[in-house]
Amino acid sequence: MEKWLEKFPTDLQQKIAEVDKMIAPKLQEIDEIVLYNQQRVLDLFRKYHVAEEDLVGSTGYGYNDVGRDKLEQIFADYFKCEDALVRPQIVSGTHAISTALFASLHPNDTLYYITGMPYDTIQQVIGIVGDNPGSMKEYGIGFEYTPLTNSGKVDFPAVKEKLLNDPTIKVVAIQRSRGYAVRDSFTVKEIEEMTNFVKKINPNITVFIDNCYGEFTEIEEPTFHGADLIAGSMFKNAGAGVAKSGAFLVGNHELIMRAASRLFAPGPGKGEGATYGYQRDFYRGFFLAPHVTGEAIKGSIYTAALLGKMGAEVSPKWDAKRTDLVQTVIFHKQEPMIKFCASIQHYSPLNSFVDPIPSEMDNYEDKVIMASGSFVEGSTIELSSDGPLRDPYALYIQGGLSYAHVKIAISNAVNETYYN
Repeated sequence: MEKWLEKFPTDLQQKIAEVDKMIAPKLQEIDEIVLYNQQRVLDLFRKYHVAEEDLVGSTGYGYNDVGRDKLEQIFADYFKCEDALVRPQIVSGTHAISTALFASLHPNDTLYYITGMPYDTIQQVIGIVGDNPGSMKEYGIGFEYTPLTNSGKVDFPAVKEKLLNDPTIKVVAIQRSRGYAVRDSFTVKEIEEMTNFVKKINPNITVFIDNCYGEFTEIEEPTFHGADLIAGSMFKNAGAGVAKSGAFLVGNHELIMRAASRLFAPGPGKGEGATYGYQRDFYRGFFLAPHVTGEAIKGSIYTAALLGKMGAEVSPKWDAKRTDLVQTVIFHKQEPMIKFCASIQHYSPLNSFVDPIPSEMDNYEDKVIMASGSFVEGSTIELSSDGPLRDPYALYIQGGLSYAHVKIAISNAVNETYYN
């Protein structure tokens, strides 16, 4: 028996040994995805002759920032797009999504989510919850959504009817990850089907993807298959826990230029935006992203398998196809959810002595409990767990810079929740 297991009850030691054996072939599959994606990233660094001077960054207005422009070429090439915007001035995934949507819509246009109600923070951007100044609602931009079917899939007949009968719809949005919903995340293949379906009905509609948590989890991305614009965060997958801030947009050149005008100002657009202090982290993070994303996914597989052994309700199952970092564990009660979350905090490298307390958070309607002892605040490529305190009391576990850390933390959380 491995030395690190000795403190656990015999029953838990046996379960961990069974899980290790069971998931070994699945972990090998992840290694193959990592190798493929790492080769693509390395080839692009070689293609664009990345050098030390590209890592320095710019100051002031940020004019003629060759390293910034080169990195955006690399992003566009990796995602097979015309253009990219990779900036520290975009402060989060939500900010990237907001920038993209405001850039793509005008007053009296309608934003249409075909993957159900969007994530909590995006509801604030739209203006359907909260009373925030500057929301899309305030600018006269409409919002519609179609609920998913009972099986958690897109209701294509309802979507078709909506698209045929509402000429104000200019942007169709797809949320790849589950967010705080209890449903499967959508694979690239499923997003390809959605994109083709929409474009067949109206090729002029912009298809936007909230791609947060999804980059590098598969060997393809939604932009390979006709998506016009996607958004992601640099302190999730694409920054590998190295990037300390920032987010990105990739897609159609015109849309990226509109987003740049929205982010900065019409006129200078992409030509401005200093990157001093960020470029080295952005380059290093993107280079490490395939590997670190793979480590996090391995941790999610282990989490699903071990908690499944404990009889917990988990989604996705350990052997399911992975398309993002998020692993859901449904507790159905408040107390075990809080206890498990606290254990994750106790086995984090930072603030391990802290007990997470459910509290109000900006942009969320319900109290949220969150464990995140990360080196970068809010870095969900690092191991974290969080969830709103509402039925069915689902905890969303994601990230992990190393598989070893996830394995240790989850095993101890299981021990403290189920054996003590």
